Amino acid sequence: MTQHQPNNPLHGIKLAQIVTELQAHFGWYALYARVRINCFSNDPSIKSSLKFLRRTPWAREKVENLYVETFCEKKGSN
Repeated sequence: MTQHQPNNPLHGIKLAQIVTELQAHFGWYALYARVRINCFSNDPSIKSSLKFLRRTPWAREKVENLYVETFCEKKGSN
C-alpha cells in the first residue's frame, strides 16, 4: 500500500534521479564544493556515488538536503 506524503518533497524521487539532476545542474567539481564527500571528487560517477550514498546515511542526508534546497524550494516559492 502506497502512502501519500504531502509534506515530503522527496516522496517518489529515487536517489539515482537526485544524484543525476544535481550532477547535471552543478557538475562534479561544484557538487563536491557543496557536499564534501570523496565520491564526488575522486573519479566520480553516478554508479559509485549511488553505492556510497546508499551505505552512508549522513552523506545521503546532505545530498538530499541540497536537492531540496536547489530544486524543491524554487518550485514552492512561486
